[in-house]
Amino acid sequence: MVFRTLARQSRTAAQFIPRRFASVTVRDAINQGLAEEMQRNEKVLVIGEEVGQYQGAYKVTRGLLDKFGEKRVVDTPITEMGFTGLAVGAAMNGIVPVCEFMTFNFAMQSIDQIINSAAKTHYMSGGTTSPINCVFRGPNGAAASVAAQHSQDYTSWYGAIPGLKVLIPYSAEDAKGLIKAAIRDPNPVVVLENEMLYGESFEVSEDFFSPDFVTPIGKAKIERSGKDATIVTYSRNVGYSLQAAAELAKENIDVEVINLRSIKPIDLDTIVASVKKTGRAISVDSSFPAFGFGSELCGLLMESEAFDYLDAPVARVTGADVPTPYARSLEALAFPDVEVIKKAVKKTLYVE
Repeated sequence: MVFRTLARQSRTAAQFIPRRFASVTVRDAINQGLAEEMQRNEKVLVIGEEVGQYQGAYKVTRGLLDKFGEKRVVDTPITEMGFTGLAVGAAMNGIVPVCEFMTFNFAMQSIDQIINSAAKTHYMSGGTTSPINCVFRGPNGAAASVAAQHSQDYTSWYGAIPGLKVLIPYSAEDAKGLIKAAIRDPNPVVVLENEMLYGESFEVSEDFFSPDFVTPIGKAKIERSGKDATIVTYSRNVGYSLQAAAELAKENIDVEVINLRSIKPIDLDTIVASVKKTGRAISVDSSFPAFGFGSELCGLLMESEAFDYLDAPVARVTGADVPTPYARSLEALAFPDVEVIKKAVKKTLYVE
């Protein structure tokens, strides 16, 4: 079953994070993570377009040039293939580059460097070269009225490649903990952020402010416990799924929401344990329906021990199978929203 969007959501994702200690934006969380890792390891540098003097296209790298200097915060020409190649080459020589793309749509220009150089060199050398310790980060997927060439979700693209790790943060804690984990990991890591989340504020714990705060790669987070159905999702759709779960609770439908955080490796153990408890699974993502994350999740569940516990087919909530429209009225129909998520959950429960 594939469900696509019908209407725009009315509330923001951050409203469904419980209050704990302090409020931090995703933008500032990434900035803190970068600064702490650059302080910790002098081999870490940031490279990309406008990351230095302009403070970053989305101000994620704000203040790093003043603190660490132009040798470690490197402004580049508008040549994605060129500066990605520089980053990969630097990683081959012991540097730890964090390569920023203004959007992963622009990384199409450098996808050869990411996939054929970064992801494969360690394997193809028979282990004689070190893994490529390089981080590729930036906004992924749609923003608001940026049209088809700036709106694609590359989760399934990078998730399909052996040799890459793929991380997708949702909250401020995710953002800081995952960027630090990515920098410390010896392998090439793709961090797919969301432009619309940069300015969102999330409540964080006191541990968040420790320089040792790191989120384990490959470990999902159960954002909301439930017993009737399991939603598996990532990035901005976590917030929409939490809102859908909150509204369904008023109808006595108890939904568990899993924030994956890591696409590759994927935390299948957490997903399977949840589905064995609830008997139903719904995937929610904003990518195209064909050959995407939802399809992969269906396959994983069919092949796992969770299959015997499913009481209904796995449901997929996806983006529409069209190039992303520019017009706001059409764009609203192209991506998941709360009502469609609720409809998918009810469908798996045979509640109309």
